Amino acid sequence: MEQKPPLPPFNLINAKQKVQMAEDAWNTRNPEIVSKAYTLDSEWRNRSTFLNGREEIVKFLTKKWEDEHQYKLKKELWAFTDNHIAVRFEYEFHNSDGQWFRAYGNENWEFDENGLMRKRYASINDVPIQESERRLK
Repeated sequence: MEQKPPLPPFNLINAKQKVQMAEDAWNTRNPEIVSKAYTLDSEWRNRSTFLNGREEIVKFLTKKWEDEHQYKLKKELWAFTDNHIAVRFEYEFHNSDGQWFRAYGNENWEFDENGLMRKRYASINDVPIQESERRLK
């Protein structure tokens, strides 16, 4: 059975660890690495896009990082319970035209007993910024 420690139920220490692990994985910008944190049938809402399963996650992230250059993400634990974690995050990237953006958002995560994320619901807003306004490098 595939496991991704730390496993629920979460406490402050391992919830923060889970958030840091997610941040580290996303900052690799490698869809295969990121997808390993999710169940095979994981359910996502990312903005107005709905996905199901690792295969769709990999396709989605591959396209995302083809369009979002120099992507850099920071996540912060917001709240947690037994098998749920809520995070706030921001990330920065530029598009192919060189326009920089900062995206702000919140995610709600639900984990199975093996520590794999079975649900991820993300609400995200983008703000155009100047390159000189970047905070994440």
